[in-house]
Amino acid sequence: MNPVTLLPFIVLIGAMFLMTRSAKKKQAAAAQMRNEMQPGTGVRTIGGMYATVKELHDDTVLLEIAPGVHAIYAKNAIGAVLDDAEYNRIVHGDDENSLDLDGTVVPDDASSLTEDDADKDASDEARIDLGKKTDDAEPKDDESGKKSEGKDDGEADAK
Repeated sequence: MNPVTLLPFIVLIGAMFLMTRSAKKKQAAAAQMRNEMQPGTGVRTIGGMYATVKELHDDTVLLEIAPGVHAIYAKNAIGAVLDDAEYNRIVHGDDENSLDLDGTVVPDDASSLTEDDADKDASDEARIDLGKKTDDAEPKDDESGKKSEGKDDGEADAK
């Protein structure tokens, strides 16, 4: 056989070997992380739920997902074991490194950052309501040039 025809197969086999090797390393690291869990450790499940480890068993772990609320999960469902500082920052909002210099609160609504009160009043007055008819509005001319007297289109055409 020609070596040029074998080259793509050799490259493919080598790539598959490297992919399976890195996947096995990741699985081993995850298994080691799960085996190092201790009661009281904060964890994140693969579904994104944060909880505290209460008890460890062979294949399962008892998690406290809220004070007094416990659930049993498979060890394989633990996505990450978190250190105490990171767990408290995420779950309780504790951040010892946060800088609250002047107590500025950023609102959720960005429009309040771009408009002041005068602009709000002017924009409210300049709005035109296209969906409602008022009693003061003049009746429109129909096709014949006559003014309709508050009748619906069907009634005006029925004459």
